[in-house]
Amino acid sequence: MPEPTRPVFAPVDTITSDRDITHAHFAPGDQIVVIKGVADGELWGESMTVVAPSWHTPTDEDGWRVRNPLGGSQSFITAHPRYLVHLSKRCPDCLIYLRALEDFLLPKVVGAQEVDLGWYRVTNLGQLVHAADAKAAGR
Repeated sequence: MPEPTRPVFAPVDTITSDRDITHAHFAPGDQIVVIKGVADGELWGESMTVVAPSWHTPTDEDGWRVRNPLGGSQSFITAHPRYLVHLSKRCPDCLIYLRALEDFLLPKVVGAQEVDLGWYRVTNLGQLVHAADAKAAGR
């Protein structure tokens, strides 16, 4: 798969940082996705498997160690629960979050085949950090 393009202007994510989701919402073995952008008029992201509890240093909160089944240089990363969306089950909280992202993003990113919005980065400690959390943590 080719690398997604990065838009010159990407909308600021005002939804994820306000998402109120607890650590207990996910469990080891859950299949999840982290939404990173838009592809062909739909939300696009990386699917992973929840592995084990892990401290998310950038937010000083309980996070999850997740595994990318495709491997690569970052097979395992730590992520805050508010970044994750269930793939393995249809739960109301995740569906509401997905709908809010669709309503917010899809009208703003039109005509692009695949766009990575640049909302996330992985630190040198293997922690996935949302742009809003990175600013709050001074990173």
